[in-house]
Amino acid sequence: MNPIIRNMVTETTLNVSDLIMPLFVCPGENVKNPINSMPGNYQMSVDLLVEECKDLLENGVKAVLLFGIPDHKDETGLVACEHNGIVQQAIRALRARFGKDILIIVDVCNCEYTTHGHCGTVVNGEVDNDLTLETLAMQSLSLAKAGADVIAPSDMMDGRIQRIRKELDDNGFFNTPIISYAAKFASAFYGPFREAAESAPKFGDRKSYQMNPANSNEAMREIALDIEEGADMIMVKPAMSYMDIIYRAKTTFNIPVVAYNVSGEFSMVKAAGANGWIDEERIMLEVVTSIKRAGADLVITYFAKDIAKILNRK
Repeated sequence: MNPIIRNMVTETTLNVSDLIMPLFVCPGENVKNPINSMPGNYQMSVDLLVEECKDLLENGVKAVLLFGIPDHKDETGLVACEHNGIVQQAIRALRARFGKDILIIVDVCNCEYTTHGHCGTVVNGEVDNDLTLETLAMQSLSLAKAGADVIAPSDMMDGRIQRIRKELDDNGFFNTPIISYAAKFASAFYGPFREAAESAPKFGDRKSYQMNPANSNEAMREIALDIEEGADMIMVKPAMSYMDIIYRAKTTFNIPVVAYNVSGEFSMVKAAGANGWIDEERIMLEVVTSIKRAGADLVITYFAKDIAKILNRK
């Protein structure tokens, strides 16, 4: 077929504006720690994070999702609420350098900030849902005050969207939207991320508050609850093994759907590419295009800058 005709009848188009790049910020200056299981990704100090965002913006990627690696942790994750927390520092630096030219989305969770690595306050060996909500609300407010554009809670506590929305509204942040990790599954694909964020749980697992990978109807119920509580966008995580969930979410709910092409999905492609087993460039484009085809409006992906460079040269 003539390639012009093929392009004219293409049903799914991938644009640079669809992409969100996750970034990891850590203390110090001129720090760029390689993440071994995620080639090309780093824990970066604020100064180098700013330079990385400059590169992203020059390639057309205008949205980032920030994760923090703090210099100290505590039992409840209150360190994430500090005025001078590591993500708060990064937000202020990005805002000072780029103004509103960059969209700053911030992950809200406790796993990177707790000594035990769980996503909430632990009482008698179990994560206490309601106590965790208070920390999440404080963290969200602190990040909004620092200048975050979008709050993205990933903890999977019940009622968190409503509690965070109330905290933001009560403090004048009526226009700060929430992307809810509404359908976040207890997945084995998160392994490399836990190295990057230094957030692996010290005991047990997260199956009591993340979703069973075998369940899809439950995902629809969770999404519906989060929308009712005030979520502006919903997220499905991971993406590649959960495209049926993305499709159902898009066709069921009249709301923007975000999909997270997570670390394990990224690392598998990178490893196979490094060994010459696949055409890495074609595979990354195919993966992210298929996530969009399934119904995602936006895709969070560690491939964001690489894909942007490919799209920009076409």
